[in-house]
Amino acid sequence: MKKILNTFLPLYTTTLLMLLGSGLLTTYISLRLAGEQVSGTLIGAITAANYLGLVIGGKVGHNLIARVGHIRAYVACAGIITASVVGHGLSSAIPLWIFLRLIIGLCMMCQYMVLESWLNDRAESSQRGTIFGFYMVATYLGLCGGQVILVLTAGLDVSMLLIVALCFSLCLVPIALTTRTTAQPMSPAPMGLGYFMTAIPKLLAVVLVMGMAVGAFYGLAPVYASSQGLTTSQTGIYMGISIFAGMVSQFPLSWLSDRYDRQRLLFFTAVLLALTSLPLSLLPHLAFNWILVMTFIASMALFSLYPLGVAIANDVVAPERRVSLTASLLMAFGVGASIGPLVTGAAMQPFGGNVLYLFFSLCGSLIALIVWIRKRQPEIVVDAPLPHVVMPDSLATSPLAAALNPTLDEEAIQEMMVDTPVLNDNAESEVNEQQAETNGREQ
Repeated sequence: MKKILNTFLPLYTTTLLMLLGSGLLTTYISLRLAGEQVSGTLIGAITAANYLGLVIGGKVGHNLIARVGHIRAYVACAGIITASVVGHGLSSAIPLWIFLRLIIGLCMMCQYMVLESWLNDRAESSQRGTIFGFYMVATYLGLCGGQVILVLTAGLDVSMLLIVALCFSLCLVPIALTTRTTAQPMSPAPMGLGYFMTAIPKLLAVVLVMGMAVGAFYGLAPVYASSQGLTTSQTGIYMGISIFAGMVSQFPLSWLSDRYDRQRLLFFTAVLLALTSLPLSLLPHLAFNWILVMTFIASMALFSLYPLGVAIANDVVAPERRVSLTASLLMAFGVGASIGPLVTGAAMQPFGGNVLYLFFSLCGSLIALIVWIRKRQPEIVVDAPLPHVVMPDSLATSPLAAALNPTLDEEAIQEMMVDTPVLNDNAESEVNEQQAETNGREQ
């Protein structure tokens, strides 16, 4: 573990600082616009622009990294993000903010690709899980840390944007000073979205709904907190607890998903999200402590959905298609994350902030329904890995069936071969005579 930290500490530090600024910026924009009485539709549009940028950045990032390398690509994107953050303080025009969030989302996707491809290239197979575990811890700590800054400062003036810009500037330092530059250039893989829309349409629909819920949370949860009368500090605590719940849920989730049916686990997780979100959607005003407790449980379910969906999709798709599968799942998630804030923000305007958790409840119910239908009518993927070898009826009782079945070991096969009856000499002579008579009649 010490060797891993020494090797990847620059990348982990960069990730922490980058997500520190990102988490703070997302909450700050939502709170500031809500305080200025901007409509929920426009707030949702700004969040949607960020996720749309993430989707577009998937293609741009491949080309940029292949052209200039990992470090130069990261430095260029960090510089553009810093300038875009400062641009929020120069003007309050909503169309400009939508454009800036699109640019920030695009550049952040490039940064994610730099970090994750670098980690993949330098990670050994035996240590890959630990390496990416630390990466996820740095990600969640950064997101939570952004909310802590919001609690400590308790202000929504331009100085908050300076802190965000400071975080994105400092995240350049560890990766620019590292001497470990062995990451290989990336070569784009074909997405194959059309194939997966035909092979696993229900799973793609589930991932799209997951994206709708997660996108709505990051963009509009601060608006919900503002509608409940929470102060800026309380909103920071509320957001920090929610994101921390996502980190906590990953540990029991990884243990359960390796021991129980993942599809059933996804069904019950979606039902849990639907049920725990209902009180927050139906009760107009709750005590702050009750909001924290209930949103902690709901957020655990919310942030557990996507990892389960990815695991199920990888279970049913052939290994050689998994790179394309990842790209397709991210595309579906990003499209959903762009739609969710728009729909929820538009509904918040006439019906209030509680609509956010009503939307979560509807998303959980829809995911549970799709999973239930998929369980009754499974999606059959032609080139998916099979759990067993299907044999014709004519070989069902033959020792050849055992020899062709990879689940049986060699000793069991030999025992079956020994136990199989063989023809004796007399029986063999009778068979030969019958064959000769048959040949004579044909002649």
